[in-house]
Amino acid sequence: MNSKNKLSIALLTSLFFFWGFIHNLDPILIPHLRNAFNLSHLQSSFIDSSVYVAYFFMAIPAGIIMRKAGYKNGIISGLLLFGIGCFLFVPAANSISYPFFLTALFIVACGLTTLETAANPYVAVLGDPEKGPQRLNFAQSFNGLAAFLAPIIGGKFILTNHVITPEELSKLSDTARRLYIQSETSTVKMPYVILGIIILILAAVFYFVKLPSINQNNSNTNNIFQALKIKNVKSAITAQFFYIGAQVCILSFIVVFATEVVKINSDNAPKYAGYAGLAFLLGRFFGTFLMRFFNATKLLIYFSLIAFLLTIYIVTGQGITTLFAIIGVAFCMSIMYPTIFALGIQGAGNETESVSSLIVMSIVGGAVLPPLLGWISDKTGIFQWGYVVPAFCFLIVLIFAIKNRNYTLRENKIGGH
Repeated sequence: MNSKNKLSIALLTSLFFFWGFIHNLDPILIPHLRNAFNLSHLQSSFIDSSVYVAYFFMAIPAGIIMRKAGYKNGIISGLLLFGIGCFLFVPAANSISYPFFLTALFIVACGLTTLETAANPYVAVLGDPEKGPQRLNFAQSFNGLAAFLAPIIGGKFILTNHVITPEELSKLSDTARRLYIQSETSTVKMPYVILGIIILILAAVFYFVKLPSINQNNSNTNNIFQALKIKNVKSAITAQFFYIGAQVCILSFIVVFATEVVKINSDNAPKYAGYAGLAFLLGRFFGTFLMRFFNATKLLIYFSLIAFLLTIYIVTGQGITTLFAIIGVAFCMSIMYPTIFALGIQGAGNETESVSSLIVMSIVGGAVLPPLLGWISDKTGIFQWGYVVPAFCFLIVLIFAIKNRNYTLRENKIGGH
């Protein structure tokens, strides 16, 4: 591999870290904004919804950007949207507006969708084709590293020690209540502004660096939904929809679970989100290692079964072991997105780009299912009962894995989630 390709892969790999970092700040934002705005679990789940709904609306436009303007311009466009969304956290905090925060997150996620649509295939084909899966697995490791670091760093800079209960908040005067909310929302500004500056600098670097050109495989049809006729595409989209919903439920609410169910101090709770991110990272390495010796679809059966059983324990168990079960589920989730993705594009040929866009659209499960968890928690008054939602999701993934148990993946051309 020449030096130009090495530089390009290094820059592209950094994108995996940054979109992993911003995604894994959500477990910090959810309890923080829930406290600041006195939100229900359902209302706080809209933080995830505003992020993951962008994948549904932006997947096809992002693909069009790649075809019309090229991968480099697509990456720069994604970074600009990412950076602008980060800066919008300042007026959102100043205006003390929860909908404004959701709008900023949506714009950030539109940038992330564009980045993921561009970076995944770019890394796969840039360099020796036989080492494409190796390059992607290496890039994904930085996504996992971000999942470990983001909750810890975010917890340090965003969460505050002067949390008050809804009852105490209701007793404050209008002026005092506004000042309290203002102080809580203001802690969000600095981390996102710093991240926005870094992202815009990275966009400038991509603008001035000449990236190697790659061949783009265009679909045989202008109708992306024709790809639904290909075997296994519909079931892969369904499985991915439910998997992403489960992933968001498990990872985004872990700080809330730690504080409300296990009664862990709010200062220490973010560490467990970091531990879950680390488990996800280690699971990805371990799963990739096991795939050298075992069929990936068979591993998907075992991992989804264990995740299902652990989630049932999360619903019914007590004490800190339920939190350890969440971390165990994070470990099991590590191989699910890439394996489902690979099964979905298996045999797609020239329609691979269309199938990939459809599977990216299915990430909207992360917008739809967490509010259901929040609604069940609010209605029952028992937060952990909401985890029947990810339990059902893992059951769907298990059924998908069993259905495809005889498939052998030829090459794992996959992206990072």
